[in-house]
Amino acid sequence: MSSYSVPRGMRDFYPDDMARRTKLFDAWRLAAENFGFAAYDSCVVETLDLLKRKGGEEITEQIYAFQDKSGRDLALRPEMTPTLARMIVAKQGSLALPVKWTTIAQCFRYERMTKGRRREHYQWNLDIVGEPSVSAEAEVVATALSAMRSLGVTSDIARVFYSSRRLLSEVLATLEVPDSDHAHIFLALDKRGKVPDEKIHELVAAAGITEDSLGKLFTVMSMTSLEQVTDMLPADSPALSELSAFRHLMALHGVADQIEFDISVIRGLGYYTGIVFECFDTERKGRAIFGGGRYENLLSDLGGKPTPAVGIGFGDVVITDLLDEHGLMGSAPPQDITIGYMDAAQRDLATNVATSFRTQGRRVDLALHAEKAKHFFSRIGKGQASYAIYIGPDDIDNGTIRMKNLSAREEESLLLSDLLGS
Repeated sequence: MSSYSVPRGMRDFYPDDMARRTKLFDAWRLAAENFGFAAYDSCVVETLDLLKRKGGEEITEQIYAFQDKSGRDLALRPEMTPTLARMIVAKQGSLALPVKWTTIAQCFRYERMTKGRRREHYQWNLDIVGEPSVSAEAEVVATALSAMRSLGVTSDIARVFYSSRRLLSEVLATLEVPDSDHAHIFLALDKRGKVPDEKIHELVAAAGITEDSLGKLFTVMSMTSLEQVTDMLPADSPALSELSAFRHLMALHGVADQIEFDISVIRGLGYYTGIVFECFDTERKGRAIFGGGRYENLLSDLGGKPTPAVGIGFGDVVITDLLDEHGLMGSAPPQDITIGYMDAAQRDLATNVATSFRTQGRRVDLALHAEKAKHFFSRIGKGQASYAIYIGPDDIDNGTIRMKNLSAREEESLLLSDLLGS
């Protein structure tokens, strides 16, 4: 037996795994198509400089970086948003904005392994670029929830929790915290629940916030409803107006029961500027199922024109675990028809029969060698096929074959002349 194993944090996908992955990807693709997103793709290797433009963030420490044979600094992409921004900037002058793009991308991050986290994963991305209104946020969240519903994930299993970085900036402004310190504070507050609160206090205090303001900030972070935060801000608050419009649109999308305000949702990536959101199981015992938000400055940071954008990233690991936990993933679907034959004399007929059914659009698994009937039915009798046809000498002589329904234990006779047109 080989001593080789898959690299730590990476995955092999055997046929059963591929069937499960295909089910998930199909749900993602169908939801994106139903909501009018156009598919795109890109290379898995990026320039390291592009990915490090968000310098100082945790993700820059998790990049799989290397040099090619010409000494260029490259990396495996850890996420898709910088690549999307690069592609938009490259053709910004010819694109009719807003655009709605989607992809399923393989991403890599060298990070500590925990439940729901791998060093390699697939991520479904939805991005709307060029739309300043909260219709974009509502559209991407509604699309993601549409895929969730198609997989059987209802509001009693998972919910989307949302907040706004603009809202937190307005709160910090009332506490007289300089704008230049907001990004540092966001990164610190995003670690809540991951490190002790004492550590959060240290990180936030490092930004020079007074003890009084620090206490007020943590009072705000403990608030459980948007109405509580509303009392702290003026009636004409832009952030409150956006959040109100977002809630209204989500109700029109029919998913008001699957969203909930949570001021602690911040998102760790520094390019987010407005409404942000994360989806968790209702008990919030696992990692985020998906997350995203508005990012206003990334395109201009890459040399493009200032352009509003909203995006969402939906990984395959956490949702697969959740579907398994609730018995929603299921197993690989069986082949429609499996065909076997007794000896080499029936091989050609079996091949012709298989070809005929495949031409009709049926999924057919054809045996590759002769086998005894007992072995054939034993081999396929474990849920691997819905119907079975076993061809022997008598079938050729009689001009008929028998197709067995393996679940109903019933048979029907089919005339070879009808099936093969001869």
